[in-house]
Amino acid sequence: MNDKNNPMKRYLLVGLSIIVGIVIYAYGFTVTKVNLEETKSERRQTQLVRIIRALAKPNIIEYDKEEFIVETPIMVPCTDAPIEFDIDKTLSYMIVEEKCADSQAEIHIYGYSFEPYISGPLSFVPPSGVKLNIGEFTTDALGNFEIVATVPKGRESDDEQIIRAITRKNIGKPHLTETAINTWKLIIETVFMALLATTLGTLIAVPLSFFAARNLMENMKSPLLSFSLGIVLMPIGFLLGSYGVRYGKALTNSIGSNNILIAVVVILGPLLVYQLLKWAMPQVELEKPSLSTRIIRIVGLLICAFVGILVLFQISNLAILAGQWLHENAGSFAFLGKFIADLGEILNMIIIVIAVLAGMGVLNSVGSKFGQLIIKKSNTTLVTLLNYLLSMSAGAILSMILGAGVNWIYEIGNPVYVYLYPGIVGGIIGFIVAYLNRETGIMPVGMVIYYVTRTIFNALRSIEALVMAIIFVVWVGIGPFAGALALSLHTIAALAKLYSEQVESIMEGPIEAVKATGANQLQTIIYAVVPQIIPPYISFTMYRWDINVRMSTIIGFAGGGGIGFLLQQNINLLNYRDASVQMIAIAIVVASMDYISSQLRERVI
Repeated sequence: MNDKNNPMKRYLLVGLSIIVGIVIYAYGFTVTKVNLEETKSERRQTQLVRIIRALAKPNIIEYDKEEFIVETPIMVPCTDAPIEFDIDKTLSYMIVEEKCADSQAEIHIYGYSFEPYISGPLSFVPPSGVKLNIGEFTTDALGNFEIVATVPKGRESDDEQIIRAITRKNIGKPHLTETAINTWKLIIETVFMALLATTLGTLIAVPLSFFAARNLMENMKSPLLSFSLGIVLMPIGFLLGSYGVRYGKALTNSIGSNNILIAVVVILGPLLVYQLLKWAMPQVELEKPSLSTRIIRIVGLLICAFVGILVLFQISNLAILAGQWLHENAGSFAFLGKFIADLGEILNMIIIVIAVLAGMGVLNSVGSKFGQLIIKKSNTTLVTLLNYLLSMSAGAILSMILGAGVNWIYEIGNPVYVYLYPGIVGGIIGFIVAYLNRETGIMPVGMVIYYVTRTIFNALRSIEALVMAIIFVVWVGIGPFAGALALSLHTIAALAKLYSEQVESIMEGPIEAVKATGANQLQTIIYAVVPQIIPPYISFTMYRWDINVRMSTIIGFAGGGGIGFLLQQNINLLNYRDASVQMIAIAIVVASMDYISSQLRERVI
């Protein structure tokens, strides 16, 4: 009999599944320490009601207050002499039923003609003037109150003593509270902090997302010899980039304030770079270039890179100078000058990164093309031998680079452990890779890049932005700048994942059509991939901005600036009415951004 048609077995499986589910959730209740008795606690319920009521009355609007003091005399202790007090009943006044009382005796106090529904403190003021609180009063609809209080101990005196009630009356028109004003300032700071983080994260995540898209990477393959030779030459590219920056900076400093030379570099430099790139990297070649031509082109690319470094340094210096001048002379728009100067500083800081990456990229490309030339002009035995040697060398170099990074963190200091042992292990791994690819000699470069990129993104996403904020606070100090950097790093990892998954879900037809025309990988991405991903990219980016606004409330807890810092202070001080103002502001901003996002998606899609 078919088990699928056996109802008894199905019933048993369903019953067993229900029992297992009950056991799992029962254990979950135990692990999470569900305690329903606490919910019934009168103390807990009182606190909950107090917090909810405070949150429901946000401290947004207030009046200026005028303080009124109403006093009535009393004698402590009682004496045999008759006691008579004159009380003006044309204004607010109080009467103590007992005109005199002994220490710690109960007295009945009545208030009349106060403002309706107001409250305030009631104090006992001895001749010394040091007031003692003896209770709180609240008036009724007629402005009257009645309260029973106790005379403080040890306050006997032959002089007249005072019972004082203090009330505050609203005057003038309502206006925003200081909390509301500070919240407005910090919510603006939060929005722009999230905007900068989203913008920076998007600019970096978009190009990186293509490396994390499996459908684009799985077809990228390269001969093992070319791949290995490219890696072997990359450290040379790193050194060339570093030296280029060093000499470029020195040459820029030697130019100084020579306006003619600066104009030549800034105006003619980009033209020279464009012409060199156009000559060294032609789109179409009618005949195969000779070896000498290729060498000359490589030299041309190196010159192009050096000239580009000079141009970037000069642009950076000009931006800093222009920004400083504008900051000093632009009045209300001085912030634009600081922005331009900061952009110049940022460019100055990343030139070394640009130069090093460019040098490594050029040398990797040269090594790859040279490796392909060796394969074409060498016999199988020599190619196989070079595969093993270069693969082992590439593995050793990568392992030593990794060892240097570990040494920087842990300060090992011993070259044997930092370079020798990792180099040997890397060489062995390279030998294994060459052995596994001995038949085809083809390296799945795209998939290697894919897995490395995905691993980095997963690692970054696993670190909460709050932890990142703590690190950046140490680096740049407490404030919104640290929060923006932390959110940027987390945004890069999150958006790159979303973007790459969107790339993986696009239609393959346009890609195949563009490739059929002979387009390279970059052209395929530009003309076949990008048109399909623009709408979802915009949607993801707006959603991430929304997330960054909400995450800034947590970032602020670690000193990352924004409205979260103020919200944390109010919660810690139990100022729930003030905290409610910040919560409302966050809700309004998030709802507004959701509306703007929907409008943008509607227009673009």
